[in-house]
Amino acid sequence: MAVYDFSLTALRESDRDRYLACLLSPQDKRGPLSALYAFHAEIARVRDVAREPLPGEIRLQWWRDVLSDPGGTSGDGNPLAEALLACVRAYNLPVSVLQNMIDARIFDLYDDPMESRSSLEGYAGETASALIQLASLILDPAHAQQSASAAGHAGVAQTIAGLLLLLPLHRRRGQVYFPAELLAATGLDRDAFLAGTDEDAVSRAIRALSGLGRDHLAKVRTDAKGISPANRFAFITLALAEPVFDRAERAGSKLFEQSIVPSQWRRQWWMWKAARSGRW
Repeated sequence: MAVYDFSLTALRESDRDRYLACLLSPQDKRGPLSALYAFHAEIARVRDVAREPLPGEIRLQWWRDVLSDPGGTSGDGNPLAEALLACVRAYNLPVSVLQNMIDARIFDLYDDPMESRSSLEGYAGETASALIQLASLILDPAHAQQSASAAGHAGVAQTIAGLLLLLPLHRRRGQVYFPAELLAATGLDRDAFLAGTDEDAVSRAIRALSGLGRDHLAKVRTDAKGISPANRFAFITLALAEPVFDRAERAGSKLFEQSIVPSQWRRQWWMWKAARSGRW
């Protein structure tokens, strides 16, 4: 459908991995998936675009307003909003889940601490986990509920991998997504972690967060039998999580200063294998 042309192009620029995930998915689902994924990318980068909390909150509120009338025919002329609304209507996506996804992104605008493991899991649940489950409603709605548990754990694993990749950026901003209780268990608090002077403790914290991600990844694999063949495409980008955990643990405290982002061709290879095998 022409309504999705813009969202697919926008996704190629904003989230190359999920753009590839779209291309690996069934052709008739690529457009709707691109609208969902491009919306997610748009609200995930709100701090990069707005830079200050108030403009960021205004941007997020605009998306809330768009979704407040999903039966409307226009997103104020915004082609991405129009594509998202078309997707919501075509697949009867729950607007409340999208609204919660927007609300969760308010945390990104500030430098508040992530208090606990459950806080981090809740943040991941309303963002990455919700995105996987919404994609499942597009791909194979009749069997989406069967993969809800796997989607929950997959979203946490993906979120943690993403936080490890973005650690150098978050440190420069003074953002700490590592749960405070995890830092305390490794002998750190927020300020000590950002200072990075105790390299051994920072390395322990990175290993501990990676370990939490691995725990959730293992649960996805346990629950994988509940994922229908069509809904496996919603999980393709999960193939990137374990290599990121491996690299983060090897880097340790050096992760503050160096990028561990895998090359594009490696990411494409891992996702292609996942699409073929259904293994992450």
